[in-house]
Amino acid sequence: MTLSTRSSRHEQGARHGPQTAKSQDNTGRSDIGRAEGFSDGVLAIIITLLVLDLKTPQGEPGRLLAGLLAQWPTYVAYATSYLYVAVIWLNHKATFKRIHTIDRGLHWANVAVLFTTALLPFATAVIADAVQKGNPSDARTAVGLYALVGALLCVSWLWLFHRLHTNPHLIESHVEEGFFQRERTRAWVGVALYVIAGVIGSVIAPTIALTIFFALAVFYGFTNEGLFAVQRRSK
Repeated sequence: MTLSTRSSRHEQGARHGPQTAKSQDNTGRSDIGRAEGFSDGVLAIIITLLVLDLKTPQGEPGRLLAGLLAQWPTYVAYATSYLYVAVIWLNHKATFKRIHTIDRGLHWANVAVLFTTALLPFATAVIADAVQKGNPSDARTAVGLYALVGALLCVSWLWLFHRLHTNPHLIESHVEEGFFQRERTRAWVGVALYVIAGVIGSVIAPTIALTIFFALAVFYGFTNEGLFAVQRRSK
């Protein structure tokens, strides 16, 4: 065996050694590849299944256009759910690119985020159905349900951000100190506003709650790289 061959194999071993250690160690920590792949798959399924709520209208011949137009709340719900899941995916991607390794606690926090995200299409479809039927009582109940799901989603993100903030060994070295502490603030904003919107929508006016829901989706879309990322990009 030549010196160059031995040197080449030594270099390969040096590269693969740390990777193997990072993949799984005796503390339960592992690399983020499988978690990220699993999460992307779940979010892809959620966003694909949304189209199942779009159904062919039933009616008399010649009334197809009227039937399609009457289903406008369903179209709005589809677009809203699709965009919101896309926003969640962007936030998830931005978070995971700052994670170096993942442990059991972080795995469970990630599963919680996926679980609550999967409830969003259901809650949005309930709102669309209530609006289409025009019953004020049902509309208030539907808004309350959506607010509950939204608050639970933000709590799951809060858990994930708290896990990262209190376990700095899980994050990449280039992540600035206090980043995930600020991310917890983003999650708390969502929890508070979803609760407020739920109360307002259930007691006073569902339209106000729907406006807050939309504003929160926009907020999380613009701040997916961090609470102050927009300010830094503008400088």
